[in-house]
Amino acid sequence: MKKTVLVLLAAAFVAAGCSKKSGGGVKLRTDTDSVAYVIGMNIGMNLRRMDSTINVNAVCEGIRDVLRRSPRFTGQEAETFYLRYVTWTLPEKARAYEEQFLADIAKSNRSFARTASGVTYTVTEVGDQEQLPSSDRDTLRLRWTIRTADDREVYSSYERGDTLRIALGDLVKGVRESVKLIGPGGKINAWMPSAAAYGAEGDKELGVAPNATLYYEIELIDVDKYANRVRRANFR
Repeated sequence: MKKTVLVLLAAAFVAAGCSKKSGGGVKLRTDTDSVAYVIGMNIGMNLRRMDSTINVNAVCEGIRDVLRRSPRFTGQEAETFYLRYVTWTLPEKARAYEEQFLADIAKSNRSFARTASGVTYTVTEVGDQEQLPSSDRDTLRLRWTIRTADDREVYSSYERGDTLRIALGDLVKGVRESVKLIGPGGKINAWMPSAAAYGAEGDKELGVAPNATLYYEIELIDVDKYANRVRRANFR
């Protein structure tokens, strides 16, 4: 772990060392120059995903201090600070931004309400209230469209022409909360905070980034209640 973190720190220093003042000044005359540039691109993209507000001048100063053999942190201090930043500070900043984002949606549009977990939703069609899903073993058929906060489509049942059949308990928390508000035939649009969706890990298969706020348009087609299935089985 220690070795990996220190490598990441060193990579961060190198990546941001190419400030705007020196941009365009490097000629890629050899293959090794090009390889170095590609490495810089890769690290730069990772840095932007991690935190686009990184102070490039501070990173350059870190590079200079290391070359002068006078860094302001020891290796252990750097590791501790970096781990705290990526495991606590960054997620807290993301949560604060997300909370304000969702609060602004609810404030600007009175048709939206919020659950205790922060799911911010509006029911567009109520559906059959006598068949609301309740047990984690209830089986649902639904269609949905999932988008990111910047309106990038992640998944659409309508474009794929499919219908998802899934147990209530297998859905992410925010979707479970949402479908419990509508019955079969119902529709709901909901903003899901990351903690109620795919969390800090995201979902690589879907293309959902870590700590992503998602927007769902959900149509609940049918609910097969677990209690009804048990009752039918007992009467066979």
